[in-house]
Amino acid sequence: MVWLVGASGAVVFIEPSPYEIVTLLATVTFFATGLRLRLVFMPLVLLLILLNIGYTVSAIPLLGQSEVASWIATSWYMAATVVFFAMVTAEDTAARLDMLRRGLVVGAMIASLSAVAGYFNLVPGGHDLLTLYERARGTFKDPNVLGAFLILPALFSLQSVVSDKLAKAFRNAIAFAIMALAILLAFSRAAWGGLILTSGFMLALMVLTSSSSAQRSRIIIMALVAAALGLALIAILLSFDSIAEMFKQRASFDQSYDEGRFGRFGRHILGAEMALDLPFGIGPLQFHRYFPEDTHNSYLNAFMSGGWLSGICYPALVFTTVITGFRHVFVRVPWQRAYLAIFSAFVGTVGESFVIDTDHWRHFWMMLGAMWGMIAAAQAYKAAHPISDEASAS
Repeated sequence: MVWLVGASGAVVFIEPSPYEIVTLLATVTFFATGLRLRLVFMPLVLLLILLNIGYTVSAIPLLGQSEVASWIATSWYMAATVVFFAMVTAEDTAARLDMLRRGLVVGAMIASLSAVAGYFNLVPGGHDLLTLYERARGTFKDPNVLGAFLILPALFSLQSVVSDKLAKAFRNAIAFAIMALAILLAFSRAAWGGLILTSGFMLALMVLTSSSSAQRSRIIIMALVAAALGLALIAILLSFDSIAEMFKQRASFDQSYDEGRFGRFGRHILGAEMALDLPFGIGPLQFHRYFPEDTHNSYLNAFMSGGWLSGICYPALVFTTVITGFRHVFVRVPWQRAYLAIFSAFVGTVGESFVIDTDHWRHFWMMLGAMWGMIAAAQAYKAAHPISDEASAS
């Protein structure tokens, strides 16, 4: 079930998506066989409840609008999945994280191959279905979300490339190349930067937490080789005029919707000023009624959609997870490798949330729940293995 949840997360161009159905089935299955709600999860549960109470209260005058009611229901559902993933990954952690990793990689390959096939017209009639505005989107509605989703599976594959035996490393090198190609063809600046920064951050953490100098040397050498091959791939792709033109257009920092008083960053300032005067916000999905576009900032969106209550609880939830996550980076646990990949991808998404609305991205809430589950499991592991904990501290 954990594997299936990970794999189904790549197919979300229909609603309800396979991810919603599979996650619901997994929740029923796990609760039927026993799950524990640990005391350590109480701050998580409290913040999620308060966050969604804020959204719901602000939405009361708007619940007659079907899209608002759907948005509120989705928010409560995403919160429930966070608690589910936390409870699931807190027990039998290494095995369940491995299943989640395998499922995510399979799902990412399906999404990536679909995106590449659609972009290059390899599937009859698939170009219109699998692309949007000449950008690859694969099995997603939005190219930006495709790129963001692929980052975590790409990090898992990159870990294998730099640390596993030759045959497995080679297979994962191919998988990583395909995912990186799909991210490039999605033409999402946030995904481009996210892949580069999170890869560098994760590899740095792997070097710092490696148990031998030989392992550290291999990670560094393989990372340099991967970077060189990646640059070569980009150079080849940019030899195609259509790709080069779109790349030049998307790589520019003077996009029309970013600049000006009502551009992306101008809206952030004006929206923040509005938020200070509106304790209950303006309600979900209402920001575009006051400005040309949506907030493109998850923290501002929390204030505008749920008032001060949600505006305080959302960043508190996110940054508490990041800070606590940093404290567990160097804890020697059997699932440390998976932890570093998920933590790196999560931190990248937290940063991306300043320039895009990530608050309904399914994989974001999956990572949030997994972070809390791994942290709880690490605390239990440290208590049961005090010698190992002292060694990791050394």
